[in-house]
Amino acid sequence: MREKVKCVVWDLDNTIWSGVFSEDTNVSLNPIAYNTILELDRRGILQSIASKNEYEPTANKLKELGIFEYFLYPQINWGSKAESIRRIQDALNFGINTFAFVDDQQFERDEVRYSLPEVLCIDAANISELLDMDVMHPKFITVDSKIRRQLYQADIERNNEEERYEGPKEEFLKTLGFRFTIEKATEQDLQRIEELTVRTHQLNSTGTIYSYDELVHMIHDNKYAVYIAQLDDKYGTYGKIGIAVVEKNSAWEIKLILMSCRVMSKGVGSVLLNFLVQQAKKNQVDLLADFIPTDKNRIMYITYKFSGFTEISNVDNFITLKATMESNLQYPEYVKVIENI
Repeated sequence: MREKVKCVVWDLDNTIWSGVFSEDTNVSLNPIAYNTILELDRRGILQSIASKNEYEPTANKLKELGIFEYFLYPQINWGSKAESIRRIQDALNFGINTFAFVDDQQFERDEVRYSLPEVLCIDAANISELLDMDVMHPKFITVDSKIRRQLYQADIERNNEEERYEGPKEEFLKTLGFRFTIEKATEQDLQRIEELTVRTHQLNSTGTIYSYDELVHMIHDNKYAVYIAQLDDKYGTYGKIGIAVVEKNSAWEIKLILMSCRVMSKGVGSVLLNFLVQQAKKNQVDLLADFIPTDKNRIMYITYKFSGFTEISNVDNFITLKATMESNLQYPEYVKVIENI
């Protein structure tokens, strides 16, 4: 089965609009494509462009039509469309198997299929069927997914400011005014938690995907603690970006901890983990953690090690780690941590 699509990359000529822009700038917006763009945006599926045109006049035309804002990292140039999709993938940091490409030209679709066989290629003649495809239906449409594009656009603004900033990265991070809020998860959070477990791979300790029903059971069972984290800064919110599931026995055990890949570069990847260590210390219990290596989550293992965890067993690639309670973990000084528990 294909992965759910996270990003649709659109051609322009005879796809989003009728006509070839380089031959006649009086192109008209395809109403079916327009309505599809709006609905994909509502579902939290990101969108971009791979078009062979001159950038500035084409971008101006998209603005004139009122749709430029819907596309992240648009690639408007005369190069290979497969290469354009690779650039978009690098910027969004999604698996290439979560991309779809819509184009009216058989040649362009074939070139992408050859270079990037994991990409789902769709003939522009079939745009009217796109929204009915199973891969275009996320399991849930959460509060965060409805504003996903705006969250990424705020990230682009942050990253642009960071590039302009002259000084150490940590000094720049101090200017953002991070607020990291940790709360006990409620039923209203569960769809977002399940969505995060499906979407997050690099900062995911086990790759476990808990179902909605399993999570409902856990938040009402005193044997478990389910935490959810939100990150905000001066640009606005990143949304709900982290979860932790802890099983409370004589020793506490982190069954799952993950953080959204969007915050990897913000220096907050260890905040939730450090919070759990502090909670275990307050309750005078040992803290263990499950870890299952995948081809993508090595950075999560490194996060554990930097937070003072040591490996105590490895059975068939199921690793158990234990927190070193003697270590005095501190939150980064540029992050205000708010514990609403």
